[in-house]
Amino acid sequence: MSAAGVALMLGGAGIVLAASPAQAAEVSYRTECIPPPISGLPPVQGTTKVEITAPAEAKVGDEVEVVWKFVEAASKNPDIIDLEKDTVKPTGTLRAAGAQTADVAMEGSRTNPPIPKNSPMKLSDMKGKIKLTKAGEVTLTPDAYNINVSKPMSTDTKCTPKETVKAGATIKVSDGGGTSGGTSGGTSSGGTTSGGTTTSGGGTTSGGPTSGGTSSGGTTSGGGDGGRSDFPGKEVAVTFACKSPGPASINSKVTINAKKNGGSYDLVVKTAKGVMNSPAALPAGALKPSMAVLLGGVDKGTVPVTGPANKDPLEQGKPVDLPDMTGTYKPGASGKSTLSPGTLTIDVTLGGQKIGIPCTVKGSAAVSLELDTAAQPGGASGGDSSGGTTSGGLAQTGAEDNGALRALALVAGTVILLGGAVFTFTPWRRLRGIR
Repeated sequence: MSAAGVALMLGGAGIVLAASPAQAAEVSYRTECIPPPISGLPPVQGTTKVEITAPAEAKVGDEVEVVWKFVEAASKNPDIIDLEKDTVKPTGTLRAAGAQTADVAMEGSRTNPPIPKNSPMKLSDMKGKIKLTKAGEVTLTPDAYNINVSKPMSTDTKCTPKETVKAGATIKVSDGGGTSGGTSGGTSSGGTTSGGTTTSGGGTTSGGPTSGGTSSGGTTSGGGDGGRSDFPGKEVAVTFACKSPGPASINSKVTINAKKNGGSYDLVVKTAKGVMNSPAALPAGALKPSMAVLLGGVDKGTVPVTGPANKDPLEQGKPVDLPDMTGTYKPGASGKSTLSPGTLTIDVTLGGQKIGIPCTVKGSAAVSLELDTAAQPGGASGGDSSGGTTSGGLAQTGAEDNGALRALALVAGTVILLGGAVFTFTPWRRLRGIR
């Protein structure tokens, strides 16, 4: 940037332009960046390198423009998602000291090239204005900054210096007889407000756990049920450990109920109300639960059950009631079979991005239901029935989809999101990019 060009960078009615050449200085400082809460990631330590450009000289009464250029962001865009063009916006603060003290609000534009995974962050230059009110030297020092990403949902990463930062520029202000006074500052600090709908709603209301009946099933071997068709399970307490960026754990009561349907059983799995808090403001249809019901006794494998997506928008941090999850169990063996809660998966879909957060059972889950079953062709132990998978697999739940987990690893980010110069977070566990 030429000295003359910078000196005349500012254009606007009523603004006095600095006549002296501009000066630019690079500053490097250790930085700590806090990923969005939804990411579940710890703070990131990195180094920020910026170049501050300001007029070398000016007069009292001048309002001058200052430019903050990111030479190097604190970290790369991690292996989460490719950031789209024009989705990243930085804002920050310059500290003025010396002849006058002020916080200069700096704001960049939401203009960036596409930023692939595992590549350096590209942040636009930030600009701000300061009106000089006193003669003397005024130093300008970079301070905290914020990175806002607008897609697939609005998230912010806040970065602050972790050491004393050197001044990036010095303006020599002479008493030119100009008007004094006026407030320092300039463009209002920014960053877009985090997005997502905020209307209340708690997911689809599902009945809380039903304390249903005893866990024993029919009493006649070989699948005899004495004419019974309904088999209520008992309520069992379960602790689920979720992968980042999901909640650390979920504690819930789970009940597995069954209704005989020919040689198979229609299952209904209920969880407690308010089983988890929404990781973000989510629109209707964004969050959907599923579970792999674990088989035991004479049978083996898992039975996938799924629930519908939330009917109403969800507020960030508010309790969510998971809807009832349903599926069909086709027995693969004859005798006493047990059904217990297994891996719970929370799928979040936003803006074409799908996030799968698996929550595994801590320890051994208690048996919720016991059935006296008769083997059916293609049943659970046999392997290829839609009613179950062999060897405890989760093929039909998506919980073992490494692509989904890698794509989510933060965000969500349940979701989503991404932090700025420090985009080293992983949304509610790695966003899956579905293009």
